[in-house]
Amino acid sequence: MNDRRLAAALGFAFVAAWIAFNFGYALLCLLGAAIFWAVASVLDGNLDLGDLQARLTNRDDNPTAAPQPRDRARVQ
Repeated sequence: MNDRRLAAALGFAFVAAWIAFNFGYALLCLLGAAIFWAVASVLDGNLDLGDLQARLTNRDDNPTAAPQPRDRARVQ
């Protein structure tokens, strides 16, 4: 199954849940699916939580490294 067909199937399932229940329950279904996808990705090794945290917090991999000195502007 390619990505477009999978996206279409997921879109159909979302709209079906929205019609059958309500919008809030449909969003909870999406949230649950996203959480289970993330857990499965971590367990498979496809998602590195350390790398994700470093990207979100803009930190380097080496937390013990001294910060680089900033250039100071000269005031004349």
